[in-house]
Amino acid sequence: MSVHAGSGDRLPSGTRDVLPDEMRELRAMTDRIRGVFERAGYGEVHTPALEYERQPDAAAAWPMPAYRLFDEHGNVLVLRSDMTVPIARLVATRYASAPVPLRFSYVAHAYRSVAPKRGQSREFLQAGIELIGERAPRGSAEALTVLCESLLAAGLRDFRIGLGDATVYPALLASHGIGPDRAQRILTQLAAGNFVGVASELREARLGAQDEKLLLRVPRTRGGPEVLEHTGTPLREATAGLRDLYGLLAPAIAERVVFDLGLVRNLSYYTGAVFRAYDPAHGVPIGGGGQYDDLLAQFGRPLPAVGFGLAVELLHAALMGEERGRG
Repeated sequence: MSVHAGSGDRLPSGTRDVLPDEMRELRAMTDRIRGVFERAGYGEVHTPALEYERQPDAAAAWPMPAYRLFDEHGNVLVLRSDMTVPIARLVATRYASAPVPLRFSYVAHAYRSVAPKRGQSREFLQAGIELIGERAPRGSAEALTVLCESLLAAGLRDFRIGLGDATVYPALLASHGIGPDRAQRILTQLAAGNFVGVASELREARLGAQDEKLLLRVPRTRGGPEVLEHTGTPLREATAGLRDLYGLLAPAIAERVVFDLGLVRNLSYYTGAVFRAYDPAHGVPIGGGGQYDDLLAQFGRPLPAVGFGLAVELLHAALMGEERGRG
């Protein structure tokens, strides 16, 4: 007699089972990362995977959750898409009058929608920190330091940190008369790595040849600190924050940094320095973060903040790739 496999026999796309050998390796790796967080003074928190849906202010929106459901009273619940927003809510409600800076860490699952047949994760494990109440550039320098120490503790050796500023390219577009609607389309294309789309939008803006050339060159500008020294006004003014941040980094951290003037995160709440962690053994970013100084005001306690999240399973894949390369 044949047995028909129903949906109960399959996994939803973007999810997977983790078997004991890999689970032991993931556990050992996250324990080492937790040790870095604890030594840096970050207390681990846990927040519910389910939260009540909250509409963000249009001026400083966070990404909308991918999954919604209803409780027994008809309230709309959402599965968290990251840990930054839940920790912002936690600070405003449980630490409403606590002195700052506040330091929190987490190792937790988050959830997002995925494109079919892309091999993307619908459910993923993140490890990260949030530093609340410390202004830039000092806060960003601390977050970058903890990020690098966490990657080293995980076992990576060849990683680099792409460092940019979420305000640089928008400021440059505005200085060239690009309106907000077209600027947003350009930034969306840039965040997706679609330079053809960026070029098309700039052509339609009918800029002068030199201005168009500059706006195409800047987002492709990457390198060491020298790339910040050879920028003209107003770009030099826009990158002043990056120079200040770089000056605060210890040499062992600074040598990992690659400046990327086209780095744009697809989360809209970033207001300053943004960064991504890369490893040559893995083809996609394994983590990232940045400064988000406006988000906590939406929960009633305006404070500067910075944080990062590491995709634990991508980090594990990068570690395995490095070990194969060394072996």
